Amino acid sequence: MTPESHGMSGSSWLGDPVDARALFGPELGALLKTLRGLAPSDWDRTAAGHWTVHDVAAHLLGDCYGRLGQDHRNGFAPGETLVEFIHRTNQEWVELHAGDSPESLVDALEAAGTRLARAFATADLGAPALGVSWAGVDPAPAWLDIAREFTEQWTHRQQIRHAVGQATDPEPRALAMVLDTFMRALPHTLRDTSAPIGAQLRVVVSGPGGGSWTVTATADRWSLAEPRRGLPLASVRLDTETAWRLPTRSITPANALSRAQVRGDHRLAEAACQVVSIIR
Repeated sequence: MTPESHGMSGSSWLGDPVDARALFGPELGALLKTLRGLAPSDWDRTAAGHWTVHDVAAHLLGDCYGRLGQDHRNGFAPGETLVEFIHRTNQEWVELHAGDSPESLVDALEAAGTRLARAFATADLGAPALGVSWAGVDPAPAWLDIAREFTEQWTHRQQIRHAVGQATDPEPRALAMVLDTFMRALPHTLRDTSAPIGAQLRVVVSGPGGGSWTVTATADRWSLAEPRRGLPLASVRLDTETAWRLPTRSITPANALSRAQVRGDHRLAEAACQVVSIIR
């Protein structure tokens, strides 16, 4: 959240590092509790796009295996982009495991998720890691890559909850990590938005797990690493539900903007509401 910075070297413009490592164990526990509480018919409910609850659980298992070095992907097809590759191989994995019983999926998720939580627990947060395209950084610092993985697991769990009629889990520590990570996309989101050097845009998320992020126009890029300086040129206030649904495109930018409280430069506010924190 808008820390002070004495330079723009490396990836300091992403703001202060966050540490999601200790959250993977509780997140896995919450996922397993949700899955084990489902009725047989719940597994066929639509949860994400055309994916069912079963599909989303299988996808989460595939992500764990990939992170543990048991990658199921066979390489790029001719002329395939990175986004196309990811979507294709994710779908192939889901189809491969379409016949798995819910019980076997849950057991496999418990085993793989436990191993992954242990692996992340000792990870070096400052090491270079997988790129995070929606933040515009490749390689990314490990702290952002790990936090990105946490947001994916958390988001998919919410999709499962919503599919079976449950509300978003309001647990504030996990929600705060998700929102803080998603907001690291703001500098990249604003990369083509012009503003005077020193101009600031503030995004405030109200409610448990919320916070405030200020992004500043510098000579090179927008940055989350500059100190606050008086009133921002524009501010956008969102509730927590809107704030996490927007970057995952569970709602549209126009819908989010209609729910937002905007002050100042409306053009900057509209640009901020284009924020995306998933691969599309």
